[in-house]
Amino acid sequence: MALSVIDLCRDVLPQTNCGDCGYRSCMAFAGMVVSEKLSLENCPHLDAETIRRCSPELEAQYSQGKWLKRDMAEDALFWARQGSAAIDIEDLPERIGGKIVERAGQKVLELPYFNDVVYISPQGITKNDGSEITRNEQVFLHIHLARGGSAEPSGNWKSLKEFPNTVSKVVSMKSHVEAPLKEKFSGNPAALAKRAREIGGIDRTGDYGTADLAFLFQVLPRVPVMLVFWDAEPEDGFEAEVRLLFDQTITGHLDIESIMFLSERLKDLLC
Repeated sequence: MALSVIDLCRDVLPQTNCGDCGYRSCMAFAGMVVSEKLSLENCPHLDAETIRRCSPELEAQYSQGKWLKRDMAEDALFWARQGSAAIDIEDLPERIGGKIVERAGQKVLELPYFNDVVYISPQGITKNDGSEITRNEQVFLHIHLARGGSAEPSGNWKSLKEFPNTVSKVVSMKSHVEAPLKEKFSGNPAALAKRAREIGGIDRTGDYGTADLAFLFQVLPRVPVMLVFWDAEPEDGFEAEVRLLFDQTITGHLDIESIMFLSERLKDLLC
C-alpha cells in the first residue's frame, strides 16, 4: 500500500515534532520523504525494522512517480526535445547555420554557440569533449531547432521592449541582466571591453556615437546580440547604462523566454 504524507506521519513517524531530523515537524519531514525521496534514516527515532518495512512501499511509489515533486527543468527539456524530434539534422545548416561533420561514425551538426561549438545529434547535444551541456542550455537550443526560423540577420536592432508581449520580461531584463552589468563595470569600461573580447565579442563602438562601448556577440550563427554601454558620469549625475539589442529577426529563431535565457547567459559570461 502506498504511503501518503498523512499515512507516513500518522502511522510511522513518532509525531514528536522534535526537529532532530532538521525539519520543524514530523509532517514537514514526511512531505520531504514522500515528494523528494528523503531517506527515512534521517529520523533518528525510527528503528531499523520500521525503516526496512516501509522502504519497499516507498520505493514502489517512487518508481511510479506517485506524489513526487515534479522536476520542472526536466519537464521543460522533455517537451523541448519533443518539439525538435522530427527534424532532419542534415536540413539544419541551410536553415540555422553550422555544418555537418562526422563524429564517432555519425553525422552530426556542429553549431557555433557563443565562443564555442556544440554538436547536435538525434541522441542529444554535447560539448566537444562529449559531455552534455546544462539542461537549460539544452532546452534553449532545442527551442531554437524547433522554432522554424531561417532568416539571416537584417541588421535592424531592437531593444526587448520593442517586441510584442515583453512587458514583464523588460522588468526581468533590467533586474537580472542590466543591473548586474552596471554594478560590475560602472567606472571600469576597460574591464568590460577586455572580458567581452575574451568571450568572442567584436568591438562595434564606432557604430554607436555617444556610447563608451558596443560589442557584437554571435550567440548562434543567425542570432546576434549587441551590448551597448554608457559609463557613469557622477559629476553630471548620470549612472551607467547598459542595453542589449537584438536583430528584428530573432523572434523567428527564439521565443521570448529563450531571449531572456541568452541575455542572462551573456551576463553570466561577462561577469
